[in-house]
Amino acid sequence: MFTIQGADGKEYGPVTADKIREWISGGRANLQTKARRADGTEWKTLGEFPEFTGAAAGVPPAPAPAATPRGAAEAVAAGPVDAKAFAADLNARAAPLDIFGCLGRSFALWKSNLLPLVGVTFVVLLIMMVLGIIPILGSLVNLVFAGVFYGGLYYFYLGKLRGEPREFGDGFAGFSLALGPLVVANLLTVFISLAVAAVLVGPWLIYLFASPLRGQMPNPLLFVGMFFCALPMIYLSVSWIFTPILVIDKGLSPWTAMEVSRRVVSRCWFRVFFTVILASILAALGVIGLFIGIIFTLPLAFGAVVCAYEDLCNPLPAA
Repeated sequence: MFTIQGADGKEYGPVTADKIREWISGGRANLQTKARRADGTEWKTLGEFPEFTGAAAGVPPAPAPAATPRGAAEAVAAGPVDAKAFAADLNARAAPLDIFGCLGRSFALWKSNLLPLVGVTFVVLLIMMVLGIIPILGSLVNLVFAGVFYGGLYYFYLGKLRGEPREFGDGFAGFSLALGPLVVANLLTVFISLAVAAVLVGPWLIYLFASPLRGQMPNPLLFVGMFFCALPMIYLSVSWIFTPILVIDKGLSPWTAMEVSRRVVSRCWFRVFFTVILASILAALGVIGLFIGIIFTLPLAFGAVVCAYEDLCNPLPAA
């Protein structure tokens, strides 16, 4: 991982060597651009690092890329996106997801941006929690705007991962960049999940609560059945994990983002699942510090999701 210094004097990173080679090819940096290893302090030119020996020099260094995601209006203007073809292209170019690579990059991101990540994550989640305790209205507000909050949070993390400039207010970028699509995407995922739960798990729950009323003990096999019927819900929740990021980063419509996410994740579902599980376990270690520590470790989970997204939904262009 490297941090580079742009022509504006600002630092961008840490990013991978492959990302810097991409910047060199695109003329956003060259072999004279100052850089240092993420775990080091010595600044050198890129040409002095063996990772970039032989890389073609580009035009004079410019600030690292600050790709602004397409807004919803621009996405509509550009015409509908074929989710199947879009996902197939990503799957053809993306390498198999490296679980521990994602966790390692998330840790590097966390270590180099600790205070910004902790601060933005804490404020966003605190607002959601405060809204949630408002009787009746709070649950409705969170139902409608949860995707908007998470979209902005992921946008902030994604920018930090890519070495793009991000300000504190960008943690709420979901409200300015893709408010409507993020609201619709969240409502779709929630209502479809609830519908699946009602159809598959609902009858089991009715039988479970009705058994004591009939003077019977619930059959242990009932819980086995409930578990297997809940598997489709687990599958969907993991498959749609990239939905808000695709909406705010690539400007996809809600349903298209859900389908692209599902198709991309399904290709390596268990790898994504275990990435999220392991990252969540790391984040949960913060509970050891009298629960307060989780404020500092929770960004590891968000970072791992963003790293997985970059690997699967933003692979390098085909040669």
